[in-house]
Amino acid sequence: MSGPDGWWGRKSTPAKVETYTRWSFHFFALIELAAAGAPVLGWAGQVGPELAVLLILMVAAHSAVCAVTASRALDWLRGRRAQPLRLLWVLGAFTAVVSATAVAVARLGPAGEGTDGAAGGVFGLVLVFGAGNVALGIRSRRRVFTAVAGFAAVAGLVCLPLGMPGPAALGVTGMVLVSGGFLAFASIVSAWLLGVVYELDEARETRARLAVAEERLRFGRDLHDVMGRNLAVIALKSELAVQLAQRERPEAVAQMVEVQRLAHEAQREVREVVRGYREADLGSELAGAQGVLTAAGIDCTVTGPVTGLPAPVQSALGWVVREAATNVLRHGDARRCAVKLRVREGRVVLTVENDGVPQAGGPGRGSGLVGLRERLAEIGGTLRAGPAGDGLFLLTAEVPLPAHSGEAPPAASAAAHAPLPLSEVTP
Repeated sequence: MSGPDGWWGRKSTPAKVETYTRWSFHFFALIELAAAGAPVLGWAGQVGPELAVLLILMVAAHSAVCAVTASRALDWLRGRRAQPLRLLWVLGAFTAVVSATAVAVARLGPAGEGTDGAAGGVFGLVLVFGAGNVALGIRSRRRVFTAVAGFAAVAGLVCLPLGMPGPAALGVTGMVLVSGGFLAFASIVSAWLLGVVYELDEARETRARLAVAEERLRFGRDLHDVMGRNLAVIALKSELAVQLAQRERPEAVAQMVEVQRLAHEAQREVREVVRGYREADLGSELAGAQGVLTAAGIDCTVTGPVTGLPAPVQSALGWVVREAATNVLRHGDARRCAVKLRVREGRVVLTVENDGVPQAGGPGRGSGLVGLRERLAEIGGTLRAGPAGDGLFLLTAEVPLPAHSGEAPPAASAAAHAPLPLSEVTP
């Protein structure tokens, strides 16, 4: 599906949150323009067309500067550009100019309730939104409070010289301090939440890399345990054989025969280690996939029989589960994943369905899926992967049971459609 849905669906979760946050601040700019411009248009007859146009243009310009400042500040918070200090000073100075102009219009313009209402709305909203947007570009909370207090002080200082009574000026100062502080707090929290989302996404990627590194360490440890002992014995017996040969002792031949036997034994053990590393156990992979996806906030369910399947079938399907879980974590924005295992008509069918996938996505053609198709083809199996509509992605693997095994065991057939708790997934 093309259009906005496809554009939105192709974004990762952090990118979606960032887009939502960025456009929320742009929407705040439109709110400022609408909230401050509506009274001016409503009282345009009393304010006068020239002053009304001036106020609206100044509010529109201030809203645009606020939107640009928010966008640049978010880029700075994400580490994509330097802190927009010059733009923050421009926004502060322009806010002071617009607020002073609004008060001047109220005091020096045409007398009437309409003039005071229109100018007063522009005055208060400009200061409040200016304080909120400036706070987004400041990292220290103390400096944020200082900036908001400065906007409130400017409000009082601008009001007094233009003839506003002291209590009224104090009230305006308090209004700007409270409203501007609330908007500044909302801006800081929004930026903090965006940072938390990115950190969680990085943690998920780190967890996936650590899992790979842990598996590599396990393989290296097993290989060391197997080869270390054998190589040490081979080295000792080779030295003994050299010494016996130098003395022309017939026992040297027996020692070299033993070295040859140990070398063949070491080769066999290495092959077993590598075979164990390459083969995936279906029960372990299902349990691991459910645990990892659940930890990532994805509701993962596993149903179907696990025991009673031939070793080659379990190994092949274990690799399918491993690759499918990796794809769910790395691609799309899944909230739910269902893994189903069924035995029917002499074939084992494994399906992995997850949501959060854009409908515009094409069929699965990643290198991992290509490798799975090749692995399944060796035992007569097939693999299909692609969008299933409504934002769903479906991966289906079918593997035939060996001819000598016949149909599935009765226990497996009876449990084919029964939910399998995580505790019952056995390696």
